[in-house]
Amino acid sequence: MSESFASVRQAGPQGMILLRARAETPGLEAAVRAATGAGLPGQRGILFGQGTAAGWMSPDEWLLLVPPEAVPGALAAIGQALEGQHHLAADVSDLRAMFRIEGPRADEVLMKLTPADLARLPEGELRRSRAGQVAAAFWRQQGGITLVAMRSVAGYVEALLRHSARAGSELFPQG
Repeated sequence: MSESFASVRQAGPQGMILLRARAETPGLEAAVRAATGAGLPGQRGILFGQGTAAGWMSPDEWLLLVPPEAVPGALAAIGQALEGQHHLAADVSDLRAMFRIEGPRADEVLMKLTPADLARLPEGELRRSRAGQVAAAFWRQQGGITLVAMRSVAGYVEALLRHSARAGSELFPQG
């Protein structure tokens, strides 16, 4: 295996819930809080709970991250909080894959692959863009970047990230 200037790995199993509802839906914030312990994030935001998160994906879509074993309970809590309200809550854990890019030069790995301006991506912001030719969502977390993509292209995304992290391909030489 070649040397890398950043660490790339596929994260382990992650419970993911897609929640669709209008932002003004009564009980929506309570539903997100019941499922994740985090609040309802605003536009392009991601809020974290204890091992959970709630990320804004579009004006009527949120991605909720919970431990895999907590998905059934989180779905039940959402259903109870939004009972009688028009919404969709679906377990998409098997639909998406999560990756971690870590190290002091983690930004450079993704800078080569996305048109998003990583230099202007603050903590607490979730960005939807592309990684190569693949739809992706990513955010800064715990000294690195977390990236979510469709599981059907996970092998391609992992190879793309690893190739982008190869030593000698750094964007900004250390000097």
